[in-house]
Amino acid sequence: MKRREFITKMGAGALAAGTGVTALGAAQAAGKRFRWKMVTTWPPNFPIFQDGVKRFAKEVRRMTRGALTIQVFAGGELIPPLQSFEAVSQGTVEVGHGAAYYWAGKIPAAQFFTAVPFGLNAQGMNAWLYSGGGLELWREIYAPHKLVPFPMGNTGVQMGGWFRKKIETVNDLKGIKMRIPGLGGKVVAKAGVNPVLLPASEIYTALERGTIDATEWVGPYHDLRLGLYRAAKYYYYPGWHEPGPTLEMIINKEAWEALPRELQLVVENAARASNLWMLSEFEARNLEALRTLKEKYRVQVIEFPGAVLAELKQLTARTLQEEAAKDATFKKVHEEYQRFQRSHDAWNEISESAYARAARDR
Repeated sequence: MKRREFITKMGAGALAAGTGVTALGAAQAAGKRFRWKMVTTWPPNFPIFQDGVKRFAKEVRRMTRGALTIQVFAGGELIPPLQSFEAVSQGTVEVGHGAAYYWAGKIPAAQFFTAVPFGLNAQGMNAWLYSGGGLELWREIYAPHKLVPFPMGNTGVQMGGWFRKKIETVNDLKGIKMRIPGLGGKVVAKAGVNPVLLPASEIYTALERGTIDATEWVGPYHDLRLGLYRAAKYYYYPGWHEPGPTLEMIINKEAWEALPRELQLVVENAARASNLWMLSEFEARNLEALRTLKEKYRVQVIEFPGAVLAELKQLTARTLQEEAAKDATFKKVHEEYQRFQRSHDAWNEISESAYARAARDR
C-alpha cells in the first residue's frame, strides 16, 4: 500500500509540475532563452487592460521559469498606441495588445473579431472563437500581415456612451462629433454622426474641450477612472455597438514559429487565462462604479429610447450589407459570423435569456 501511495503521489506531483517542466523542455536543455517586447494601445497603468497584459507577461515568465521573458510597454512608451499593428507585423517588436477593430482601415473584416453592433456578447464571442471556427478565420485573414492573433480580454456588454446633450430621437445624433471606432462608427455615421477615432489617453481632453460632443469608452469602472463624468453628464445604455468586445494579442509570425512548441503552449494557455481574468474583473467591478457615478457625481444614467435603438439596428444591417459588397473577405467572415450568431441566439433564447426572464419575474 505504501509503495502504491508513493507512486501515486509522485505521479500527481509530476502532473502538477507538468507545464513548467515541459516548458523548460528543449529550450532550457539547449540553454536557449527568448526575450520579447510587447507594446499595447493602452495608457500606462491602465486598469484591467494594461494590468492584464502585465499579468500575462508575469505568468509566462513564471511558468517558463524565465525561458520566455516579455517586456511590456504601454502605448506611446515605445510605439505610438495606434501603430502597434505595424510594429508587430514588421517585426520591430514581437507582441502587441489592442483591439482588432483599430485596424479596420487595413483589414475591414478585422472588426468582426472585436465587436459587431447588435452582435454576439462575450459568451458568444468566446464560443465562436474557441469552438465555432472564428479563431481559424481570424488567423487566416491576419496571415498575409505575418501576424498570429489570440483572444485576450473582453469587457462584456459596454455602456452606450457619454453625451453632452440628451438623445431623445435619432435626429439628435445629427451633426455631433463622437469618438466611436469600428462598425459602430460606420453605423452612427449613417445617422448623421461624425465618428472620430482617438486613443484612450486623448478622450477626456477632447470631450472636456468640446473637440468631440460624445464618446463611448468601456463601462462604469473604466469610465469613472477616466473622469468622463466631469466632461459630460448624460450616460447612455445599452452598448448596442459593442455587446461583447474582444481584445486581441498579436504575435509576429516569425517570432511565434521560432518558439519551441512547449513554450507556445504556455503562451496559448496564459492568453486564455488572461481572457477570462479581464472579463471577470469587469463583471465584478462595474456595478459599484456605476453606483459611485450616480450617487456621488449625480450622473444621469439613461436608457436609449426604443425608437433610437430600432433605427440603429436597421442601419447596422444596411452597413454590414454595404461593407460585404465592397470586400470579399469581409463578406466571407460576415456570413460565418451570422451563421454562428443565429445558432447562438436560438440556443440563448431557451437558456440564458429564458433564465433571465424567469429570474426577473420571480
